[in-house]
Amino acid sequence: MKNSNYDIIIVGGAVMGSSVAFHLLTDEPKLKLAVVERDPAYTRASTALSLGGVRIQFSFKENIQISLYAQKCFATFEEEMAVNGVKPSIQFRQEGYLFLIEDSGRALAEEALTLQKSLGGEAEWWSAEEIKKRFPLFSADGFIGGTFGPKDGYLDPYGLLMGYRAKAVSLGAYYIADEVVELRKSGKTMSGVGLASGQILNSPIIVNAAGAWSAELARTAGVELPIIPIRREVFAVKPSVNLERPLPLTITPSGLYFRSETGGLILVGRSLEEDKVGFDFNWDWGRFQETLWPELVRIIPAFETLKLVRGWAGLYDQNLLDSNAFLGPWPELQGLYLINGFSGHGLQQSPAAGRYLAELILGRTPTLDLRCFSPQRILDHRPLQEGGIV
Repeated sequence: MKNSNYDIIIVGGAVMGSSVAFHLLTDEPKLKLAVVERDPAYTRASTALSLGGVRIQFSFKENIQISLYAQKCFATFEEEMAVNGVKPSIQFRQEGYLFLIEDSGRALAEEALTLQKSLGGEAEWWSAEEIKKRFPLFSADGFIGGTFGPKDGYLDPYGLLMGYRAKAVSLGAYYIADEVVELRKSGKTMSGVGLASGQILNSPIIVNAAGAWSAELARTAGVELPIIPIRREVFAVKPSVNLERPLPLTITPSGLYFRSETGGLILVGRSLEEDKVGFDFNWDWGRFQETLWPELVRIIPAFETLKLVRGWAGLYDQNLLDSNAFLGPWPELQGLYLINGFSGHGLQQSPAAGRYLAELILGRTPTLDLRCFSPQRILDHRPLQEGGIV
């Protein structure tokens, strides 16, 4: 059996793993680095199945800072990730994010808005009348207004992933199509990984970037992460009315979200209590027809007539502790690093999260202080306090 030695092994080659690989090799080009990906076509990767939203509208300082960096990064991503003159296409469209606010949520929304502005973010309060003026199709009944991020928007998730991956490969990353079935250790120190093919890869540094499979992977090293895979469903519909302008990514107090897509489509989704836990990728039109559609019509009555085009399901790596990332070294095992538990925010947080983890691994002083996301809080049973998480 052939054994291979690497300086660093990243388990998971979607947007998180590829971002870490890119940032590591940008700083240390001589690293021998392997990225092991079980699904090289990314058919079930959460990245490729994401809605691609990017927003600064959080109520936690570090999450806002992460998103501000992402906005800057995505604006120049295609130029910076070009390989031999070939640029990736992420189609970053800053059409905005609109959070519709009920009276009961106004105080929290205004507090978050103040924090966002204090950190340099662009965010505005829109009255119900302003929303109606900007988007005449909207019915603002039941809402006192909304918060709007003019530089927020959405992008092509697969394009982002391929951009990071291609650049990482050009810098020397080895992408291996296989499944890691075991994290190997010697005492309290990481020593490598075992693959489904039977091969063993040796390394003193292992990065768990396995997304929805991260807890399952960590368990092979005796590490218990409070992360579960939860199915989320998205539907593409075509309204009978023609939109004069693209809709922002709109989120209601219930968690219903929708946005424009190319071809005159509208993408719609919502997390529900009954969402299935596990690795299930089935989706059901009945969910849209019975639950999402009636609420969508209350907001945009013109969507009472539309055509159901398609749907899909992807997975959240849901952090049960506090719905925020675990980012950094695992305190009880030398050489094991986590970049997990993003709970649906991973794509937009991948630039800053990948950079931060690479800085920690290389012993650099982090550009952003993200110590609050340390996995130590799992052992301390100390959740982050963030209000109004969506």
